[in-house]
Amino acid sequence: MNAGEPDVVVDLQSLRKNFGGHCAVDRLSLTVHKDEILALLGPNGAGKTTTIRMLMGILSPSSGAAQVCGLDCFQERSRVMQHVGYLPDEPMFYEHLSGGEIVRFCGTMRGMPDDEIVERTEALAQRLSFADALDEYAVNYSMGMRKKLALACAMLHRPDVLLLDEPTNGLDPVATRALLDLVREMAEAGTAVFYSTHLLEQADKLCDRVAILHRGKLAALGTPAELRQDLAEGGSLEDVFFEIADGDSTDNSSAPEDRVEEAGE
Repeated sequence: MNAGEPDVVVDLQSLRKNFGGHCAVDRLSLTVHKDEILALLGPNGAGKTTTIRMLMGILSPSSGAAQVCGLDCFQERSRVMQHVGYLPDEPMFYEHLSGGEIVRFCGTMRGMPDDEIVERTEALAQRLSFADALDEYAVNYSMGMRKKLALACAMLHRPDVLLLDEPTNGLDPVATRALLDLVREMAEAGTAVFYSTHLLEQADKLCDRVAILHRGKLAALGTPAELRQDLAEGGSLEDVFFEIADGDSTDNSSAPEDRVEEAGE
């Protein structure tokens, strides 16, 4: 962690990731503090997914370092996972387990006592309105239900860090509000939240700070109010985004970070 910053939970220092001749993340330095919600924004191919996958220890950096709670995300991945809750954009589950069995398995893998698993599962399922589906097989879950199940798994052990990748995709407005309320509550309780989204208005309202990536580099960092004042006075966070991105967006099908994700590397 950074010296003199004991509340830094996520620490990226000069993080770089190359795929062949393409630099997906270019010398990214960024911190997320305890009880802070940081939005990660950027057009397709900007490096958001690659950054999250390095934080998860799924990808090793080409250079630089990524740490969670002072632990190296790649070298100490198993220890890092005890501190992290992760919600992927498209959750995948073993389909012939029920939702309740999947959550219990996640809790057991975290070393949680059985009674705490039951208590937390019931509370989260009620808040996210899928308690009636806990006995259903995951194969029968809609995309929105899978998101709710994955969020319950991510929040079950009250992690120090929540990594949320497009968390409200597939959710209806009621479920979206419930998710956002839970995220705020966890941040207020001390969790550091790394929130990757393309919904600029949502980021503006929810997040304490915003980091905008463009072509792998950190293009802007600050509170939503600071960014509006510095880059789009009198405008919105959307105006800030387009001021930086200049309407440039890489097609999702050709972005190296997306090809790697699809290949499961």
